[in-house]
Amino acid sequence: MLVVATACWGLSFPIIKAMALVQMRLLPEASTWFSAAYLVAPRFALGFVVLLIWQARDFWKVTRLELKQGVVIGLFSAIGMLLQNDGLQFTEASTSAFLTQFYAILIPIYVAVRSRKLPGLAVWVSCALVLAGVAILGNFNWSTLHLGRGEWETLLASTFFVGQILALEKPQFAVNRMAKVTLVMFGVQALIYGAFTAALAPSAHAMAAPWTSVPWVMMTLVLTVVCTLGAYSLMNAWQPKITATEAGLIYCAEPLFGSAMALFLPGLFSRWAAVDYANETTTWTLLIGGSLITIANVLIQLKPPPKEVS
Repeated sequence: MLVVATACWGLSFPIIKAMALVQMRLLPEASTWFSAAYLVAPRFALGFVVLLIWQARDFWKVTRLELKQGVVIGLFSAIGMLLQNDGLQFTEASTSAFLTQFYAILIPIYVAVRSRKLPGLAVWVSCALVLAGVAILGNFNWSTLHLGRGEWETLLASTFFVGQILALEKPQFAVNRMAKVTLVMFGVQALIYGAFTAALAPSAHAMAAPWTSVPWVMMTLVLTVVCTLGAYSLMNAWQPKITATEAGLIYCAEPLFGSAMALFLPGLFSRWAAVDYANETTTWTLLIGGSLITIANVLIQLKPPPKEVS
């Protein structure tokens, strides 16, 4: 089920990239932060409404622990997605997909730090492989020691996704009903993104203009149904059944799906939405950089630091 969820998220990378280009064409005066927030606000607002209707009989019956977990997950996810979507406007979809999985390395390192035990050799080797992969994917310039804005924001977003993943593993939340947690999570994200877009909107026209584009609306609906309701419902329901470390390995499949879809979907979106979005190609930087990060994640998952007992 988690592999299916990663496939759904992989689809979201080229879709969001295409939607961002549509928004730039319709609203050239809008900031990238407004664009980033407005790419996700509708999908979570619509997702919240759907879940609200689905749970109409007892949507208010949320326990204190379910409310707490939903708020925590929603906050981590909201900040992470804002950074990820803004960064996606400055880097390719496939690069963003690979850099996002940096959290798979951070999770076992976090566990090692909390348990106050030095990481083993596998952790150090994996970290070196990840840094090398990041440098290659981000076209790291050793003479200026500079990574692009898109790469930095994606890496920062990944740290917030660590919090989201770890919050699903906490034993204190084991009794929670994940349908209720997902409802709260979507509500928190809808509120954050809604406030963000309202504060950054250059005008009332900016809030309405994207809805006049049929391709933008259709892609928003796909994001809502497949990449939001589908993916997060699967994640929240099934991840608690395994450890966060195991989940991190499974989520490494996300960039593989994202990169594969970026090979042919951009051209289709470009013709449909009248934007300049060419299909990506399998370059040596993508193959080598992505392979190093994936190998690092697999290596550290094969022999992870001891799991923290809480």
